[in-house]
Amino acid sequence: MAQPSPISVVEKQSDGTHLPMAALLDGLRAAAEPTRLRLLTLCAHAELTVSDLTQIVGQSQPRVSRHLKLLCEAGLLARLREGTWAYYRLAQTGEGAVLGRALIDLIPSDDAALALDLQRLDAIKRSRAETAAEYFRQNAIDWDTIRALHADPREVEQKLLDLLPGGIEDLLDIGTGTGRMLALFAPRVTRALGVDQSREMLAVARANLETADLRNCSVRQADMYQLPLAGAEIDAAILHMVLHYAERPAAVIAEAARVLRPGGRLVVVDFAPHDQASLLQRQAHRWPGFQDQEIAGWCAEAGLKVDTTAQLPGKSLTVSFWRATKQPALAAVEGGRS
Repeated sequence: MAQPSPISVVEKQSDGTHLPMAALLDGLRAAAEPTRLRLLTLCAHAELTVSDLTQIVGQSQPRVSRHLKLLCEAGLLARLREGTWAYYRLAQTGEGAVLGRALIDLIPSDDAALALDLQRLDAIKRSRAETAAEYFRQNAIDWDTIRALHADPREVEQKLLDLLPGGIEDLLDIGTGTGRMLALFAPRVTRALGVDQSREMLAVARANLETADLRNCSVRQADMYQLPLAGAEIDAAILHMVLHYAERPAAVIAEAARVLRPGGRLVVVDFAPHDQASLLQRQAHRWPGFQDQEIAGWCAEAGLKVDTTAQLPGKSLTVSFWRATKQPALAAVEGGRS
């Protein structure tokens, strides 16, 4: 069977439509420069800052910033803000994403310049992993104390996989923490995004994803009350052990519902009501677990219908699961507002 030509790969987007000629030309012009092609390749392997890229390619920060700006304008790279920092990665969506992936695939893996760049990138990844591991060690005692009170995490994860069995294109993990949910679902989804307010936890998540080479996963700094997404962008969302930290759980669920596509699913994993006062006093929990009717009521207010509930008892804490589906009525309301 004849192999498709590079042009046919570049022209067609994932939905089968063709790239507009203007977008194709803009992307090719942006990438048609040695340093920019190096930067594009590096950002296909990891999320990197201007400082990281300056260190790898050995050029000045203004020069690297200019190259990155051109690649972003052409839609080949995405720029993700994180506090005072910005991370760059290969675009995952949009007209430039398919071209970017095609260009990366055409770069020979035995290229000497690329090999040297990737060696320098590995050094940056190792440094990140060491920093993340130190932060994790400093906080591991608290997390281990909580884990000892509830069901085996492996059972919790398997139940989550059962509740979201597949067919997911875009997954959102709200309050991603170490990025464990992203790693768990990465083989089952096209793209996975984790959001968290803590830069320290994002550093841990980013290091974990890089170590596992999960390039379809990314993380962003964001508030769970104001997700950095337009409406109806996500097929499934996860709130894994997050809601008990929220001052306004109903608002968190409503915001998750906003970004779900019609028929999209939200899975909430949290504790059933408990009497562990130490979690509120020392672990900054705001809620001592949730009742089924509380979650169902907040979901209903957000246009979601709870269709599945389950529980896994532990030593002192019971882990509860609620799966809710976005109802067409809410989708119609959003359509009327647009």
